[in-house]
Amino acid sequence: MPAPSAVGPNSPLDKRNALNEELVAALLTEITAAQGESTDLVVLRGEGQGFSAGFDLGGLEGQSDGDLLHRFVRIEQLLQAVHTAPFATLALAHGRVFGAGADLVCACSHRVAAPGTRFRFPGLAFGIVLGTRRLAGRVGADTARAIQAGGRTLDAAEAERTGLITAIADTPEWSEVVKTVEAEAGGITSTARAVFHRALADARPDEDMAHLVRTAAQPGLRDRISQYVGGGKR
Repeated sequence: MPAPSAVGPNSPLDKRNALNEELVAALLTEITAAQGESTDLVVLRGEGQGFSAGFDLGGLEGQSDGDLLHRFVRIEQLLQAVHTAPFATLALAHGRVFGAGADLVCACSHRVAAPGTRFRFPGLAFGIVLGTRRLAGRVGADTARAIQAGGRTLDAAEAERTGLITAIADTPEWSEVVKTVEAEAGGITSTARAVFHRALADARPDEDMAHLVRTAAQPGLRDRISQYVGGGKR
């Protein structure tokens, strides 16, 4: 059985593993490359203080609405690649998991969080519809509406209760979690697993991308994000 591939949103700690352009490109390259290999499992784990605080908000003043739209499109491409991957994907989350970081966890087939982990999906606060279908697929439409429209922060217990994550496990237990998921994934032939994951994903990538672009392309994206950040909600 091939060893599980380990990738993750690792960037300088002062950026809390924020998803910048380089990191998104690297993750997408890793996920795409794994699709052409005999991969049973890809593990996503962030180092440092938290899994990922989401979209990198650094240097907003130097970016146009078009620059930001392109970055969101690339993030959606990454999320779709993870969500529809022909192999198992395991997110091991801790700390603050916000925005696109929470969407990355949500896109994985197996989603484990340490006690004390917090999740938030704030995109609607600055007019972005990102990952709504995937979230609704995990927690149901009504709960997804309450989480996204209400700007709620979920602790690990509520995230497990709603189905956003599949289990809570402290970090010393994560090696056993990886072994369990790896054994499960390796017990299915690659062809059957690919079809199985495709059926479970019920993906509509073009529609999801259209929802994102339609909202992100509205003029004033940078200003909306700046207002959100200025409100102290990050």
